[in-house]
Amino acid sequence: MKTFFKLYFIFFISVTNYSQTFLNDDKLNVFILAGQSNMSGAADALNLTKEDLNQLSYAQKNISIVYNGNKPIPLSVTIPPNWKKKKFKLDSCFGPEIFFGIELSKKYPTKKFLFIKRSKGGSSLYGSWNPNWTKNKAKYVGELNKPKLFYDLVNDTNKALSKYKESDYQIRGMLWVQGESDSSQRWGPLPSETYFENLKNLINASRIKFKNPKMPFMIMQVGSNKIVKAMKNVSNELNNVIFIPQSKDKSSNNFLSKREDNIHYNYLGMKKIGILFSQEFNKINNK
Repeated sequence: MKTFFKLYFIFFISVTNYSQTFLNDDKLNVFILAGQSNMSGAADALNLTKEDLNQLSYAQKNISIVYNGNKPIPLSVTIPPNWKKKKFKLDSCFGPEIFFGIELSKKYPTKKFLFIKRSKGGSSLYGSWNPNWTKNKAKYVGELNKPKLFYDLVNDTNKALSKYKESDYQIRGMLWVQGESDSSQRWGPLPSETYFENLKNLINASRIKFKNPKMPFMIMQVGSNKIVKAMKNVSNELNNVIFIPQSKDKSSNNFLSKREDNIHYNYLGMKKIGILFSQEFNKINNK
């Protein structure tokens, strides 16, 4: 069986091709990542190429990640316990953070980054992610005994940043990959019909909790037509909210390939998601 521990620390020597474009200060640059299973990531990490691994080892020098409240570690693929017993049957996997981080490290090679990620498969914005969580809402979508994920994310962030002075870091943006659960009609139409208001509330509450009223919020298109329409409308209504569309055209840079289940993104699809997030952030940072 292939070993996957190599994915953690492979040192990358040559950095001469890396851009020297910098962020505008020397603070720790913090990104918040949140969502459901496609934010967790089900892309097979064994498909990462030698070049990917070299670039990841370089990114690890300046990028750490806090995942679901655990201690910070260098940016890494995920090796979940008992993962083989689950439906994906992967030794290791990755989400958007890997290639988002790789691209950031290329463009900002001297900057330090901290990713704070909270994700859970099958979680809804109507219930678990709702800043206005209630028992009735959670019960409506079968999440009464599930975590209150928005508040878990806030706690993760406060804990991770408590070791720093507020003047030493800046929350640069939030990445959101969620919408599939609210698309389902399993619980009726209410989750999809209220997604627009719930997403607005999430963005506004996040900006308040993270003390950044203009925090960029980047949304990856996932979910039903109704969910996608809500995402677009929110991005049109609120400042610094960026909607990243998908394309059905396989020749498009926004075409995202999926695993056999046609729900979760494969290596190439997840790689593109990370790159698209980085491209949108670079547009914001260069304004």
